Amino acid sequence: MNDKRWNTLATIIIGLVLGSCRQTAPSNTNQSSPTTVLTTFSIIADMAQNVAGDKAAVQSLLKPGAEIHSYEPTPSDLVRGQKAKLIFDNGLNLELWADRFYSSLPKVKRVTLSEGIKPVAIGADGNDGAGAYTGKPNPHAWMSPKNAQRYVANIQQALSDLDPANTATYKANAESYNRQIAALDQRLKQTIAKIPVNKRYLVTCEGAFSYLARDYGLKEAYLWPVNAEQQGTPQQVKRVIRTIQRQNIPAVFCESTVSDKPQRQVAKESGARFAGTLYVDSLSTVDGPASTYLKLLEHNVNTIIAGLAPKS
Repeated sequence: MNDKRWNTLATIIIGLVLGSCRQTAPSNTNQSSPTTVLTTFSIIADMAQNVAGDKAAVQSLLKPGAEIHSYEPTPSDLVRGQKAKLIFDNGLNLELWADRFYSSLPKVKRVTLSEGIKPVAIGADGNDGAGAYTGKPNPHAWMSPKNAQRYVANIQQALSDLDPANTATYKANAESYNRQIAALDQRLKQTIAKIPVNKRYLVTCEGAFSYLARDYGLKEAYLWPVNAEQQGTPQQVKRVIRTIQRQNIPAVFCESTVSDKPQRQVAKESGARFAGTLYVDSLSTVDGPASTYLKLLEHNVNTIIAGLAPKS
């Protein structure tokens, strides 16, 4: 949808929402309800809800399993945005579609959670698959638990600014959640340490694990740098096959929000095995293996370990 059509539609939708709110506003103004907070995707929604507790109702714009990079907002998203008091996004060029979305919501406060984080540049590891993205910030900063603690601090501050009466609650919740993140971080580092250094090579579909690889001493290779680009081209497949054979890498992985077909082709032609699905741009459904941010990290590391560990 072009910008002119989007802006016209946005004006109509918001007008309808405002009109509906005026007509259905409750007569009892003393009744309070949790503040509505909207996030761009499910992972930061989970983080925000942990900090908010019962003082805010956090909703994710994207459903679990949806692809964040190339998302197209819908009219219903505008309605949800208009009702929100605050919107959290990731930044670092993850939500390239967001500026147009925000242009239709000029009165809704937005906060970018990666503020204060030093980004890893795409291709900084020397991976020759970065292409035109070389040097641009890798947007997946939340994949580092230490960075996640900065996200939590930014969430705490934004909620406190919005709702000063509950500042103490947000502070206590953030401190508790950050302790959980730090404890998991230590456990996962100890788990990764069991893999011989020369076997710590992570091959994925998207180059989304640079922060995790940096923190846990992994080298990485990937088919494409960012999901918004061409995926699984013959050139990408051939390049990764060469890397696998040169480094004698035993296993490859792919992410939940994209097709794993190209990576299965890589596995078949390289002699490596396809060792499982990782989560990075989205949580799983509530009954899945990565239904929270902490479970996502634990699932990913356990899956990587199972794939790379020497077979007895």
